[in-house]
Amino acid sequence: MTIDQSLSSKRILSIDILRGLVMIIMALDHTRDFFHIGAMTSDPLNPETTTGALFFIRWITHFCAPVFVFLSGLSAYLSAQNKTSAAASSFLLKRGLWLIVVEILIITLGLTFNPLYNFIILQVIWAIGCSMIFLALASRISYKTVLIVGLLLVFGHNIFNLLPVPKNPDMALILKVFFTAFGTIVPLPNNHFIGIFYAILPWTGVMFVGYGIGAWYKKTYDAAKRKRNLLIVGSLSVFLFLLLRFVNIYGDPVPRKEYGDLFKNLLAFFNVSKYPPSLQYISMTLGPAMLFLAFTEKINNWFTRIASVYGAVPFFYYVIHFYLLHTILVIAFFTTGYTSQQIVQIPFLFRPADFGFGLPLVYLIWIAVVAILYLPCKWFKKYKETHGQWWLSYI
Repeated sequence: MTIDQSLSSKRILSIDILRGLVMIIMALDHTRDFFHIGAMTSDPLNPETTTGALFFIRWITHFCAPVFVFLSGLSAYLSAQNKTSAAASSFLLKRGLWLIVVEILIITLGLTFNPLYNFIILQVIWAIGCSMIFLALASRISYKTVLIVGLLLVFGHNIFNLLPVPKNPDMALILKVFFTAFGTIVPLPNNHFIGIFYAILPWTGVMFVGYGIGAWYKKTYDAAKRKRNLLIVGSLSVFLFLLLRFVNIYGDPVPRKEYGDLFKNLLAFFNVSKYPPSLQYISMTLGPAMLFLAFTEKINNWFTRIASVYGAVPFFYYVIHFYLLHTILVIAFFTTGYTSQQIVQIPFLFRPADFGFGLPLVYLIWIAVVAILYLPCKWFKKYKETHGQWWLSYI
């Protein structure tokens, strides 16, 4: 899902490890969506109704999207080092447009299995694609412009949660699409809909900050200084999350709720907004991610080598895992007694609200899917390393 971040043909292993780890975790959340009995009828993050295990299985996947987008920006910076400013900008623009098309035509189909596209789903690929288009424009101005705009978006976008919603419906929709979208459904003619689940500009801020951090990974940058920077910024981000969460005034669209129960209060403390990604959410996720990068730069063992395979070909993995999960869903749909009359569901075909299994089977399916995809990912990683076709930079 990100631009190849080669430095003189040598990949940065810590980046691939982190990205591969979040790819593996991401598949857990999507497996839960497809196969858990309560995925369509309950909120796993609601402290009043969830369990600790269910809360954790959803909360841990909060790290996936922001790390994904952050590393996309970082990789964009590194990729640009071997190009002219114009060439780097042109590539980002074309890749951004390509990702939007992929989200609409390929990812939506993998999610819904609906060839009529009655419900088009715009999620993280859409947000990355739009953000790359903005990055193509901002990077032509200067590196500092990208970093400053990124910080302003990350720290300031929650101001829009404090403002009244515009009375004009068109302006209200624009505000939702760019800043506050959460399940925004836009009706189209002939019983078609667009579901906008990722507001663009908060994620653009995350990508721009990743682009800014990319300067620390230049070949000429001192490794010890890079580690120190990552430790400082990562620690400050975690501290900012804790501070904002305790103060409970700014940084999340929904103030933290107090319960008369210690366990529920603990869950509520970590239950921050992903849609859109609040400042508290971004601090909670990117802080540990930067600490992870700081500590894994020189780590090389069997687990990191496996994780780095998925991290080296994230777009390939991302697309295929949806189709594999939904194919398994179709098999489970029929083997558990459902009939062809029950196929049509909105938005996901073959996914009735009362369908599903307990968490142990969800974990088993998740592990099987990740394992099945290892060899295809390893093959494609090798193919990319040994071939130079232009289209490989888009996959």
